[in-house]
Amino acid sequence: MRQRAVAETGANTSALAQRLVDEGLRMAEHPGIVFKGGPSGRRAALAYGPDVWEVVKFLREIDERGPAAVAAAAEVFAVDVNRISSVISYYGDHHDEIDAEIAVAEEASARAEHAWRIRQRLIA
Repeated sequence: MRQRAVAETGANTSALAQRLVDEGLRMAEHPGIVFKGGPSGRRAALAYGPDVWEVVKFLREIDERGPAAVAAAAEVFAVDVNRISSVISYYGDHHDEIDAEIAVAEEASARAEHAWRIRQRLIA
């Protein structure tokens, strides 16, 4: 198992252990937050829910503020308001990380839209 995890991450055993310790400490500080792997790398997320950056981006884009914003996010993501509060707490401690993930997602979205528009002009 250990060798497979090291091979999959491309990290040495020491780096993998450090990452797991860091993630474990973050999960202990922010109950309900887990870490998921994927094409964009490891990222913080709600257990059985959306990525932290997705919730933060949503909260930034809606008109509601305060408890109404938390309730709106809970409804949209179909999670309890306490889980949205966990996201807000995590963001408070790791905002640079989450802001960077949002920027990457927005850039990817802009590139995809640009490519789509070019294809549409080609076949129009």
